[in-house]
Amino acid sequence: MQSRAVGALLLTAVGDALGVPYEFGRRLGATNIPEMIGGGLGDYAPGEWSDDTSMAVAIAEVAATGADLASAEGLDGVARGFLRWVSDFPGNRPPDIGNQTYAVLDAARRRLAQDPDVAPGEVLLEISTAYADAHPRSAGNGALMRTAPVALAHLDDRDHLAEAARAVAALTHADELAGDSCVLWCEAIRIAILQARFDVRSGLDLLPADRRDQWGDWLGAAEIGDPLDFSPNGFTVAALQAAIAAILQTPIADDQPGRHHLEALYTAVRIGDDTDTVAAIAGGLLGARWGADVVSAEHREAVHGWPYVGNSPTTAAELQKYATAACG
Repeated sequence: MQSRAVGALLLTAVGDALGVPYEFGRRLGATNIPEMIGGGLGDYAPGEWSDDTSMAVAIAEVAATGADLASAEGLDGVARGFLRWVSDFPGNRPPDIGNQTYAVLDAARRRLAQDPDVAPGEVLLEISTAYADAHPRSAGNGALMRTAPVALAHLDDRDHLAEAARAVAALTHADELAGDSCVLWCEAIRIAILQARFDVRSGLDLLPADRRDQWGDWLGAAEIGDPLDFSPNGFTVAALQAAIAAILQTPIADDQPGRHHLEALYTAVRIGDDTDTVAAIAGGLLGARWGADVVSAEHREAVHGWPYVGNSPTTAAELQKYATAACG
C-alpha cells in the first residue's frame, strides 16, 4: 500500500514532466513517444515539473505533518505553501501558472502584505469565491491537477476526504464543478491505493444528489470515448475525462501489466492541449494503482522542481518522504 501511496505523488510528477514539452503545441502522433526534454511554456529543464506538481508538493508538505487538510490549520498551511511558491519566482509569477490561480494568489499576496495577521486560508477562500461569483465559467483544471496528495492524508475516511478535497480546491477554484472533480479523483485514488483497482465512479455518492446524474454521464463518456475527443481540456470536466480515457482506453498487457502506467501517460500527452496537466492528473491515479516500483530509474532520477533549497530542487526522494509521511 505504501508503494501505491508514493506512486500517486511520484507519477503525478512523472506525468507532468512528460507533458511539459508539448503543452499547447502541435498534437503528437500515435507513434510519437513523449520525452522529458524540457522547454514548454516555462522553458523548463529536462525532467523539471511545472505548476501542477509544484502546487501538489505544497499540499503534500502539509499533509506530511499529519494536519487535517479540511481544518483551518491545514488550509492555512496549504495557502502559505501556495503563496511561498508564487513568491519564489521573479515578479511573483511562476512560469505556466494558470490565469485564475495567479489572480487569486496575487490578490491574496497583496491583501496579506497589508494585513499579515489575517488567516491566509480565509483570505484565499474569500478571493476565490469572489472570483467564481464574477466568472461563471471558472471551473478550470487548476485544482484537479494538484489534488492527489489530499487523498494520501485521508485514506481511512472517505467522507472526510471529500470534505478536504473540496476545501483545498476552493482555495483557488471555488466553482462547485472544480470541487466535484477533486472529490471524484481523490476517492478514485483512495480506492486504488487500498484495493489496487480502478474505479472512477466510486465517489459519485459523495457529490450533491442534484449533480450525480450529470457526472455519471460525463464519466460514462470518458469510459468509452476516444481519448483524443477530450481536447481542449482546460475545463475541469474535460481534463478529468481526458485522464480517465487515457487510463481506461490504454490496454493492460498480460505479460507486462506494470507498463500500463507509462503507455497511459503517453496517451494522456498525445491528447494534446494542456498536456502536462492531463498527464499529471492521470499520473496520480496510475501511481495509486500500480505503485512507485513501476517507475523507471531514468524517470526517478530525472524528475525535479520547486521548491528549491539554494540551487537544489526537490527530487523523487523528497516526494517519497512526503507521501510516506502523509499516509502515516
